[in-house]
Amino acid sequence: MRALPVLGFLCVILHFGFIPTLNSLRAWWVVGHGRIAEAAVRVLPEEMPEFFRKAGPALGQMAGDPDRWKNPGTKHLRASEGPEHFLDLEDLGGNEIPEDRYQTIQLMIRLGKSPDKVGLLPHALLEGFEKLACCFQDLREKPDDPVRQWRCLVYAGSLAHYAGDCAMPLHTTKDYDGRVREGKPPLQKGIHARLDAFPEKHGITIDEISQGLKLEPVENPWGRMVAEFRSSHRLVDEAYRLDAAGGFQDPGPESRAFVLQRCRAASRFTAELWVAAWEKSKSLPKPY
Repeated sequence: MRALPVLGFLCVILHFGFIPTLNSLRAWWVVGHGRIAEAAVRVLPEEMPEFFRKAGPALGQMAGDPDRWKNPGTKHLRASEGPEHFLDLEDLGGNEIPEDRYQTIQLMIRLGKSPDKVGLLPHALLEGFEKLACCFQDLREKPDDPVRQWRCLVYAGSLAHYAGDCAMPLHTTKDYDGRVREGKPPLQKGIHARLDAFPEKHGITIDEISQGLKLEPVENPWGRMVAEFRSSHRLVDEAYRLDAAGGFQDPGPESRAFVLQRCRAASRFTAELWVAAWEKSKSLPKPY
């Protein structure tokens, strides 16, 4: 599983002097996920419902939920949720990612890989997108119903989380916490925590993330999700280069610009998926 601790957890680590296992970590820090989601709200077009455009803080809070579902006290939920946050692209052996979750699982099994180790992040994105579209479809029948409004926010928040994970390069690779080396410890172990912590620890703000973001229509949701995922994967080597130079621990202009760009990509992607789900809801049939 991939993940990262919140700032308060870091304080506990420093106070009591213990180091968390990788399974206890989170994807971006929760505050980072919240800022990305709030920034996405700021760039929404007026066609989105007014209550949604005013829900920045609520959506920022709800964007942390998929990490909360990895609570060690809920072991069955934790086991099913963990693979939703990453996909080790190298383990697919150059194959395209099937659009259907179960076809992807079958591909992994044929390749001798365990799906819970390889991950299913793109499918969490696609299914979360469709869940939100269904909520919006229900909202259209009674747009002033506060229960339907809040349900839309809950699903939009969790979708924002997976979109944020997609923009984090180390959620796309088997080298997610150090370069894997045969018979040797991973090289640059700890990079995951250093990069995930960056937005919160080094003060990347909602204003910086949202400034000047321009949205594009999403014509093909699955195609766009795969493209965004692969774009993030292409930055794995750059992330390792910046970390080797100390850029994630002692930031300079180059490393800060890199992480800010990733946050902006996540925020733009989140907003575009929200808008696309709203558009899709116009043509959805009634569910029953």
